[in-house]
Amino acid sequence: MEKLEIELLLEGIFRHYGFDFRNYSYSSIQRRVWHRIKNEKIESITALLDRVLHDPSMMEKLYLDFSINVTEMFRDPAFFKVIRHKVLPLLSQLPSIRIWHAGCSTGEEAYSMAILLSEEGLYDKSRIYATDMNNHVIKQAKLGQFSLKKMKGYTSNYVHSGGRNDFSQYYRVQENHAVFHQEVSKNIIFAQHNLVTDGSFNEFHLIICRNVLIYFNRELQARVHHLFLNSMSSNGFLALGNREGLSFPKHDQFYMPFDCEERIYRRLEGGQ
Repeated sequence: MEKLEIELLLEGIFRHYGFDFRNYSYSSIQRRVWHRIKNEKIESITALLDRVLHDPSMMEKLYLDFSINVTEMFRDPAFFKVIRHKVLPLLSQLPSIRIWHAGCSTGEEAYSMAILLSEEGLYDKSRIYATDMNNHVIKQAKLGQFSLKKMKGYTSNYVHSGGRNDFSQYYRVQENHAVFHQEVSKNIIFAQHNLVTDGSFNEFHLIICRNVLIYFNRELQARVHHLFLNSMSSNGFLALGNREGLSFPKHDQFYMPFDCEERIYRRLEGGQ
C-alpha cells in the first residue's frame, strides 16, 4: 500500500507540476517523503498528495527534499589530485576546454575546478558549465559566498588536493562569509538543467557527475548515461562518484577505465 501511495504521489507531481521523480531510487524517495510527512504532521502519504496538489508551497518544500545537495570544496581531495595530475595535462593540449559539472548543488566543486584550472594555467581557455535541477541552489552558487565556518575544512581539502597557493588568496571575508573573487567565477556558467527531462546542450571534454546517479533507478541511470555520451567529445572524460560506475552494456563499450579508484573513464576515439 505504501509503495502504491508513493507511486500515486510521484505521478500526481508529474502530471500537475511537470517534475518527474518517478524513476528516482525508491528507498531515497521513501525516506524524504516520510521526512516531510513527519515535519508537517500529516497523517499519510495520500494526505501529503492532497496538500501538494492544492498548495504549491508544499510542492516547493518537497521539491527541495528531493534535491540532493551534499557538496564541499575539493570534496575527496584525491579525486581533484587525479584531475590535476592526470586529466588536465591531456586536456591542456586542446585549444579550448569545456567542463560540465552536472548536479553542481551550491557550486563548491565548480569553484574548486576553477581554482585548479587557474593554478595549472588553463583557466583563461576554459569554460565550466555548472548545472542543477534546483534553481534555488543555482542562485546560491552564483553568489560565490560560503560560510566562514566551512573554510577550515575546505582549506584542508585544498591542501591535500595538491593546492599550490595560500587558499585564502581566492576570497575575501565579508561578515560571516568567504566571498570568492570575480577572477575565480569569471568562466563559470551556472544554469538550471534537469538530467531527467532536459537534453544535451554542448559538447564537453570533461563531464563530472559525482554521487548523483545513486539516487536514480537503473532505467533513469541508463537514460542519463545516454545523455552524457551524446554530450561528450571523442577522447573526453567522464568522472563519477566513488559509489558509482559504468555497468550498462549499451554505454560502457564506448569507454575505457582511466582511473579506477576515482571512477574516471575516457571515451574511446570515434565511439558513437
